[in-house]
Amino acid sequence: MPDYRSAAAWQFNIDKYLNRFIVPSLVKHLPSPVAHFMGYRTAPPHKIGNLIVIAWAFIGVFCGVSVVNVVNAHIPAFRADGGTTSITIGSFGAAAVLEFYAIEVPLAQPRNAVFGQVLSSLVGVAVARLFSLAGPVRFHTLRWLAGSIACAAATAVMALTGTVHPPAGATALIAVADENIYDIGWYLVPAVLLGSILMQCIALIINNIQRRYPIYWWSPQEVGQIYKRSPSKAETTTEPEKLEPTESSGRDESLSGPTPVPDVDIENGGIAKGGGNLQNVDPEPGHATFTRSRTLSSGLSASPGAGPEGDQIVITRNAVIVPDSLALRPEERLLLEALSKRL
Repeated sequence: MPDYRSAAAWQFNIDKYLNRFIVPSLVKHLPSPVAHFMGYRTAPPHKIGNLIVIAWAFIGVFCGVSVVNVVNAHIPAFRADGGTTSITIGSFGAAAVLEFYAIEVPLAQPRNAVFGQVLSSLVGVAVARLFSLAGPVRFHTLRWLAGSIACAAATAVMALTGTVHPPAGATALIAVADENIYDIGWYLVPAVLLGSILMQCIALIINNIQRRYPIYWWSPQEVGQIYKRSPSKAETTTEPEKLEPTESSGRDESLSGPTPVPDVDIENGGIAKGGGNLQNVDPEPGHATFTRSRTLSSGLSASPGAGPEGDQIVITRNAVIVPDSLALRPEERLLLEALSKRL
């Protein structure tokens, strides 16, 4: 039972409850050209200079903002003043900077970019409609308060749902403060949803020409545990786990989760308790083979310098052994793969 007298005990992570039900990414099963533009890679992308990144960001931001504004202008429901004035959702400008320049940060990934915007628009419109019940004059007087509450509430909702997207805070604010946006009411929600999807489609094209986007689709952690077949006892004691190449999925498929694998004596060449040598697993072309090892049992010795339980990372040519208790982010796995290939 958590001790709620401690500040550290006040913790909530929605992914702990949701991730097991999220269907694992199917991107790797798509045809190669399609999978490439969905962020799937069998090897880390080549490094490019920041001037090239800036050039692609310029093109992406221009295309993304232009498409969103043009589409909104041609949909009557998204026009204010009885259909005579087209709206501009200013927060998409800030979103474009994240989605075309800072593409590796968690705040720019699809889950945050789409759901953060939609949830914030819902909160913003709901707050605006509640305050409007006080009457036009009173609402005009309290508009500053409504905007503050909308932005604060949207931030709380995004934080609780794991969809924090800074530009979405502006979406909630303009739902109250911008007269044209306020005029279209609940139509702001589908306008934001459509704009977010359009921006993502353009980002998948532009950002995957010389870079990689997204880093993951839902979460860097393991998802879809309820859809996986439970391994038999024989499989968990005699066969190593062979992991998939790096991909942009709803999780880091190869390095998260408590999948059972053999105990390993790392000092003696990676010998499993069942007698198999983990380093004899043939790596697939173009990437390192990742194998998970449990904490060494009392009958096995850890190499000098290891932690109190013998946990350590071993990198050999085309093979990496990581402790089962260690969850790696996608960028950390890419680093380990790069080091393995250089040996």
